[in-house]
Amino acid sequence: MTDLENELNRPFQTLRPKPFAVIAITMGVVLIGFQVIGPLIGLFLYAPFYSGNIMAMTNAVQNPMQHPEIKMLLFVMQGVGACFGLILIPFFIRRWSRTEEKIFKQPFYILPFTLVILIVIVFMGLNSIFIEWNQNFKFPEALGGLEESLRSMENQLTELTAYLTTFDSTSQVVVAFIVIAILPAIGEELVFRGILQKELFRGTKNIHLSIWIAAAIFSGIHMQFYGFVPRMLLGALFGYLYHWSSNLTLSMLAHFVNNGVTVIALYLHQQKLIDIDIESTESAPWQAVLFSAIFTALLLYTFRKFYQQKNLTTTV
Repeated sequence: MTDLENELNRPFQTLRPKPFAVIAITMGVVLIGFQVIGPLIGLFLYAPFYSGNIMAMTNAVQNPMQHPEIKMLLFVMQGVGACFGLILIPFFIRRWSRTEEKIFKQPFYILPFTLVILIVIVFMGLNSIFIEWNQNFKFPEALGGLEESLRSMENQLTELTAYLTTFDSTSQVVVAFIVIAILPAIGEELVFRGILQKELFRGTKNIHLSIWIAAAIFSGIHMQFYGFVPRMLLGALFGYLYHWSSNLTLSMLAHFVNNGVTVIALYLHQQKLIDIDIESTESAPWQAVLFSAIFTALLLYTFRKFYQQKNLTTTV
């Protein structure tokens, strides 16, 4: 009996949509929700607190660097977009695709929780060499026009990021921490690991291929070519943590630590409380990179061994 016949012979309530249909629908509705519908809702929610009319507010959003007063509005739009497009919509997609995993009902163990925090922080040293390499990547002369376009897009995004992460008050830091660290950690892991990685594995039956494809899509969706490789490596790291533990909350924790450390380090650097510039694209010293590589490998080995002994690793 074929796979199709087996599936058709199941009770109706157990039928699941085809994996690549789930992926296509997920990416389509998530992008619309995150990029269009969510921000529009945020725009109208913020309108009563804006001194001008809705048209003036819309024009200011299109030229944010010339309107420092709308920084909080941009955070609200991004936050509502994340809640709507990355959390609410994926929640219903998981119900529709009959994903039975209970995200917040996994056993809690203090060791892997601690290991995840250490892994993410230590991995930053190793990832710095890929950050520097990717930032300095040069296309062949024949593709000079492509490089110029990508550099222009990158510079615009860098300017916007610098604008949003130059904090003028404690309230901005708190809001930025929620919007940059907490919401993406939940939403992006729900989408890229909790849906895409699972459905890719269901479609390909190859967990490593699934992890890396999901990581590449995760990185590509940020539209920053000159940060593509280090972000893809981060996505793969989150994917393997999820695969080995079968616990999506741990990949969410890893994502949260990475983004949260960045926000806090930016603020402390701006306050001249630390000398480390987390936005620097220069690689760490080779001794630090070597230490990071060895220590990251040891921590990952310990993490995986823990779950192998618990016999909890599954193909997700």
